[in-house]
Amino acid sequence: MAVAATNVPGPVSLDSLMLVVVVLNCVAGELGLPRGMLWIQSCALLSVYYHHVHALAAFPEAGAPGSVTLPGLPELEADYLHPLLMYASGQDLWRQMLVADLGRARETMSWVFVNTFDELERSTIEGLREHLPVIPVGPLLEPDDADGESSPAADDDGCTAWLDARTPRSVVFVAFGSLVNNDFAEVAEIAAGLASTGRPFLWVVRDDTHALLSADALAAACRDRDRGKVVPWCAQGGVLAHPAGGCFVTHCGWNSTAEVLAAGVPVVVSPRWSDQRINARFLVDVHRVGVRAPTPLTRDALRERVEEAMGGPEAAAMARRAAGWKEKARGAVRDGGSSDRGVQAFVDQIRHAGARH
Repeated sequence: MAVAATNVPGPVSLDSLMLVVVVLNCVAGELGLPRGMLWIQSCALLSVYYHHVHALAAFPEAGAPGSVTLPGLPELEADYLHPLLMYASGQDLWRQMLVADLGRARETMSWVFVNTFDELERSTIEGLREHLPVIPVGPLLEPDDADGESSPAADDDGCTAWLDARTPRSVVFVAFGSLVNNDFAEVAEIAAGLASTGRPFLWVVRDDTHALLSADALAAACRDRDRGKVVPWCAQGGVLAHPAGGCFVTHCGWNSTAEVLAAGVPVVVSPRWSDQRINARFLVDVHRVGVRAPTPLTRDALRERVEEAMGGPEAAAMARRAAGWKEKARGAVRDGGSSDRGVQAFVDQIRHAGARH
């Protein structure tokens, strides 16, 4: 997307790599405009892709065992790498675009904005800055979520009112994003697992998945309206920011990862593909704010992991660490925070460049 920032003298081209506006990038180059890239996933993933595209490290072959160690990152075994785009079959077009954009990013991009914040990925950011002009600008949140508030949306299907009636830190929130497909067996296992926790839950079951949820399974899970609520969609950031949130069962997409860190809620991770395994590793092993569950989920594993995250021996410590990340994430985007300073430095640079012309 091409944007002209308010009060900025002169246009600036801003590419979102995951939307891959190749034509705009080429046009901006032909016009001699300074260009920036918005990377909407983690800096860790950007570093992995960049080092792979430029052959800066020895990566394992597709389907083969091995590992790779990159600046600022823990050792990543093949199991974390193989789900990524660079290995995925049937993704040739996306892979070509990724290689094309990152292959020339150092020469063509004046700024690489990343949806992360310095406190979260400082060592990775510093390591990648040897190759790219990385500017953390995250976490990118809705305004209310960034303030740590939860306000009802006009179409929130009664979620806010339902959450308001729950006690603080009591609700299990389950959501798998817009792309993960749970099959019939897993949907039945999730329903049974949630029923067995004895805890209130809010479960997002998309319209394209709802047919897999039988009436009997739904009735057994919810029992009554106080026990559970199933909706086709919700404002995830707002739900996570609500005081009733006790834990988040997630696939660990980057948006969900950033939102849950900014909300300070412990997690039960069940990653599926792409960067989700890497995100899950950081949440569980590095930041220590959650526990692992198998993929696909089973009823017993879901019950056990939810109990571990909300009532187990380490639950209180996980909750304290999660609350600490909430303060760091929200501090980054406040006035004077690390991400705010990065954005302001970029704006000042554009203004000064415009003044010289």
